[in-house]
Amino acid sequence: MSIGAPYMPVMNTDVARPAEAPSPAPAQGVTVWFDGACPLCLREIALMRRLDRRGAINFVDVSSPDALCPIDQRELLARFHARENGVLLSGAAAFAAMWRAIPVLKPLGWAARNRVVLKGLEWLYLRFLVLRPRLQQMLANK
Repeated sequence: MSIGAPYMPVMNTDVARPAEAPSPAPAQGVTVWFDGACPLCLREIALMRRLDRRGAINFVDVSSPDALCPIDQRELLARFHARENGVLLSGAAAFAAMWRAIPVLKPLGWAARNRVVLKGLEWLYLRFLVLRPRLQQMLANK
């Protein structure tokens, strides 16, 4: 599988990969892997942590040498990943899983269960990935 290839569940389409490593999160929780060396990612994760008042999400910094990674670390750094109910998600589907765990964002996460909505979000996410290096550089220079 190439690094840029999305694997996200969409309704009844079985394109998600099952988790390959034990999750440090509770059985029904959400685990999010993020790049702790990325200023843009750190800002977003800081916001998600503030919104996650129930502590429903286990955030794992992939840039840490002791991080538990269910797949290759380079893949985790190239795209956003999350595990929800034992299913490893990537891209827009991973964001939607994170949103579903945060009450104020839950409606967005539920909307992304719709195949058309998720496809549109993934299209936007792929465009964002092209801009991400420039955005990271801009934030690093501040």
